[in-house]
Amino acid sequence: MVDTTQQSERIVSDASRSLKIQRSGGTHRPGQRMGKSIGKGSAQEKARVWMNRAKYFAAAVLAIMATSFVWGLIITPLGFTGLMMTVLAVVVAAFVFANFPKVKTPKRAELKQGTPQAMVANTELWLEAQRPALPAPAVKVVEQLGVQLDALGLQLETVDAGHPAINDVRELVGEYIPETIDNYRKIPEHLRAEKHTGKSADERLTDSLGRLSSEIDRVTRQMAEGAMDDLAIKDRYLQYQYGGTDALGDKSAD
Repeated sequence: MVDTTQQSERIVSDASRSLKIQRSGGTHRPGQRMGKSIGKGSAQEKARVWMNRAKYFAAAVLAIMATSFVWGLIITPLGFTGLMMTVLAVVVAAFVFANFPKVKTPKRAELKQGTPQAMVANTELWLEAQRPALPAPAVKVVEQLGVQLDALGLQLETVDAGHPAINDVRELVGEYIPETIDNYRKIPEHLRAEKHTGKSADERLTDSLGRLSSEIDRVTRQMAEGAMDDLAIKDRYLQYQYGGTDALGDKSAD
């Protein structure tokens, strides 16, 4: 009986470990760096998918346990074979719901559609899917773009839909970034490090993404100018109305 219990615990432990590996992005090897989200938008979308997986897995386990209980109570006691079948069913459910539903990688046409939050999350998810094909310097820029896209998404929530920078944003996020990476991926891998008219494809990709990163920063600052001006005006008004911190202290004492 002790051996049976230990075997059952080991199987459940293996299932739990399998879930963790699948959640981190696939097969784990010692020293291998796990993939991570480049921004909050993509992280939230993946967290939503994992929450659904957890709900499905919990429902499956409840169904398995209920079936085993009814079977053992009404039909015949489970015994060792029944216990192993129950544990096996839990393991299968763990494997299935560690991989389903999938985190959907958006298509190119979807990158500039939907709400600001959706646009940012879709672009981050799309960029994450491209990382394995990119050289290390370009991956660093992509991860920087994730942080910038988060800030850009927050700005898009607060600006008017008719702001002149909105079109720039949709071009940068929905067209220029994916076009740049797609053009790079059309080049055969063995040619990407070769010099062509002064630079390699790897270098040109990194430089181009760097310029796009700078442009996204500029657009974000442009959209924030109105709020920064409003804050500056309010600050000057408060200084004129109430004076400095010493004056505020005097008023409080009165």
